Amino acid sequence: MIALGRLRRSRHRRAPCARAGVAGWLAVRAAALQLAAVLLAAGLAAWQPVQAAPDAPQRAGQGGRPLGDAEVRRWFARIHVAAQQLNYQGTLVFSADGVLSSAQVAHFHTAAGSFERLEVLDGRMQRIYRHNDQVATLWPARRVALIEQRDSRLASLRQVLDPRAREFYRVYDQGGGLVAGREATVLRLDPADALRFARRLWVDARTALVLRTDVLDAADRVLESSAFSQVEIGVKPRPQSVLQPMRQLDGWRRVRPRQTAAHLAQEGWTLAPLAAGFELTGCARRSLDPAGADAAVLQLAFSDGITHVSLFIEPASGQRARQPMQGHSGATHTLMQPHGADWWITAVGDVPAATLRQFVQALQRRD
Repeated sequence: MIALGRLRRSRHRRAPCARAGVAGWLAVRAAALQLAAVLLAAGLAAWQPVQAAPDAPQRAGQGGRPLGDAEVRRWFARIHVAAQQLNYQGTLVFSADGVLSSAQVAHFHTAAGSFERLEVLDGRMQRIYRHNDQVATLWPARRVALIEQRDSRLASLRQVLDPRAREFYRVYDQGGGLVAGREATVLRLDPADALRFARRLWVDARTALVLRTDVLDAADRVLESSAFSQVEIGVKPRPQSVLQPMRQLDGWRRVRPRQTAAHLAQEGWTLAPLAAGFELTGCARRSLDPAGADAAVLQLAFSDGITHVSLFIEPASGQRARQPMQGHSGATHTLMQPHGADWWITAVGDVPAATLRQFVQALQRRD
């Protein structure tokens, strides 16, 4: 599935950073975290401070039948396979902070790999296409195309449910429901600590595709929700509907950020113990300058199997005057602050603000 991050960013002019993605459910954020720093550096999005949401203690499960480990394993495995292998297309609606956005999305799986498409239907016009590790983000109004070939560890625009996530969430079966006219089982995922948000998933009864997801705060309020208003599952793959717009870019300004694999220790950084369950899943250097003149953004990607956090590290020298900032849009929090006198850190993730602070504090510069 393709992440929906760009969809929710495009409709929030006050949002802390721009993001990209295409999706089927909670895939709302994988790509969003991947492109955050690049778009900021490119000047394609504006930062505006917003009031941060207060931290609150996490609550206990809100009813439903608790699932045993074997049941959770089966559900997570089915959802994982569905996200990767199903062919589907439909209209996805995203809501947060009282604003609605929608997009046409599609995912195809063939012998040639994975193909994904997102076309935003309102707000700032944007289209995103992915074939395996190649991603094209298009802004038709500006005739600008951001073309990326990403490290496989950082490339995927979809977010799937990693089975290891069951170690950090209690899962409840809350019965059935309908989404886009399809029968679904409602699963609630309550985190075992205050480092993550709870989630409620509507999983298609026949295919295990996630049709809707809500992200809930500590008071059980819905921070954001994404759901299919219409979906067709089992459609004939149409890879050319993805490849053709990726190739027909005559007359467009093409931005090709460079990306190279990196190693944290070799870059002069170390990490103190992270928030429980989160693992470093990728490390890369990114640049928007083909000549490499600004190849100064180091990206670290983390995940607990469901939740994603990214840290972006830049030299402070040569940057315009900045002030520490903290903001949120829906469930996604952003933290920007200096690290000593020489570095600037941007942290983005669908986690409480206190969790982002833990990530930033875990980052240490070696002498």
